[in-house]
Amino acid sequence: MKKIGSIVLFTCIAVILVSCGGDGDLSSSTSSSASGTFTATGVMSSPRSMPTANLLIDGRVLVAGGAVSETVTVASADLYNPTTRTFSAARSMSVARVAAASARLVDGRILVVGGQGVDYIAVASVEIYNPSSDTWSFTGTMSTPRVNSTATLLNNGKVLVVGGYSIDDNSFPLASAELYDPTTSTFSPTGSLSTGRRNQTATLLNNGKVLIAGGYNGTTVDAPEIYDPTTGTFSATGSMGTPRRYPTANLLLDGKVLIAGGYDANFKALASATLYNAQSGTFSNTGSMLNAIGRQTGTLLIGGKVLIAGGYDGVNAFSAAELYDPSTAIFSATGSMTVPRWRHVEARLLNGDVLIAGGKDDVAALASAEIYTK
Repeated sequence: MKKIGSIVLFTCIAVILVSCGGDGDLSSSTSSSASGTFTATGVMSSPRSMPTANLLIDGRVLVAGGAVSETVTVASADLYNPTTRTFSAARSMSVARVAAASARLVDGRILVVGGQGVDYIAVASVEIYNPSSDTWSFTGTMSTPRVNSTATLLNNGKVLVVGGYSIDDNSFPLASAELYDPTTSTFSPTGSLSTGRRNQTATLLNNGKVLIAGGYNGTTVDAPEIYDPTTGTFSATGSMGTPRRYPTANLLLDGKVLIAGGYDANFKALASATLYNAQSGTFSNTGSMLNAIGRQTGTLLIGGKVLIAGGYDGVNAFSAAELYDPSTAIFSATGSMTVPRWRHVEARLLNGDVLIAGGKDDVAALASAEIYTK
C-alpha cells in the first residue's frame, strides 16, 4: 500500500479561535518553561495524522478524519470541549479522508473538501458538518479530486480552493482553483495559478486578497502568487528568495505575513523565515528559528507573537516550541510539548491558550492532545 505523499506531508496552518474552560484532566503531564507551558488534555477517539481542525461558533473544536497509519484512513470525527477539556465522538463523515482541506463558513458550518480516501486515491467529494444537528451532508462536487490543497474563506463568504494533486501522490500537482458558493452549494472554476503546486500556504490578507506561497510540483517551489477575488485571477508577487515546502504562514497584527521553516529543493529542513509586505508586494528576511524544521504548526497569539510548535527535520519529530516576536524579529524558546509531533493540528483558544491535537511522533499516529498556556 502506498504511503501518503512523500517524506513530509500536509500541515494545517490556519489559526482557529475557540473558547477555553476549566482545568480538566488533573492527571495530565506537563512540560514548561518560564515563557510557556504545555499540559496534556483530553484524548481523541482515534489516532489522527493529518486531520482537519475547525472552530465551531459555540467554542468547541471539530477534528475530523486523518490517518491511523500509512494504510488506514478514517471518517470519524471528535469534538473538543474547552470547558471540560475532553473530546467526545461526533458523527462520522460519509467518506474517510486524510490530508483534506477545510474552512468554517460564515453560518458556522464546516466545509471539508477532497483528501485521500480508504484506497489512498484522491477524492473530489465535499461534505459539510452542521454543529446544531451533529450531521454531515454532501454538497457540490469539485471539478477535480484534490489532496494537499488549501481552502480559504474569502470576505465575500465564498471559499477559495487552490492546487493540490489528483489521483495519487505520483500525479502532477494542480494549477487550477475553484470557488465554493454556500448560497448555491456549488463549485465554479476561477483563475489558475501560474505554477501548479501542493503543500503550499494560503493566507487571507487584510486587503481581501490571498497570498499563495511555496509548495511542491516535482521540486520545491518559491513563486508566490496573489489571488484577487474581484477579478478572479492570480498574479505573481515578490520572490521569497528560498523555495519552501510545508512552511507555516501567519498573518501578523501589522498586516505582514510570517512564513517560517519548511523544506528546500533538496528536502533539507529550513530554520530561516521571511516576511511578506502586502503593500510593497515584497519579502524580506527576518530572524531564524532555533530549529530547522518543516511540518510544524504556527499560531498567532493574542499579544501578536507567533507560536511555532513541533515539526520534523527529515529524521526526527520535535517536541520543542518557540515564539517569534515581531517587535524584535527574534525567535526564542518556550516550553516543549509533552510529546514530539508532526502532521498535527492547532487551535487558538479565546483566552490565548492553544490546543495542539493529533499528528504523528517518530513511530505512529497520535490520539493525544495538549494545551499551551503563555
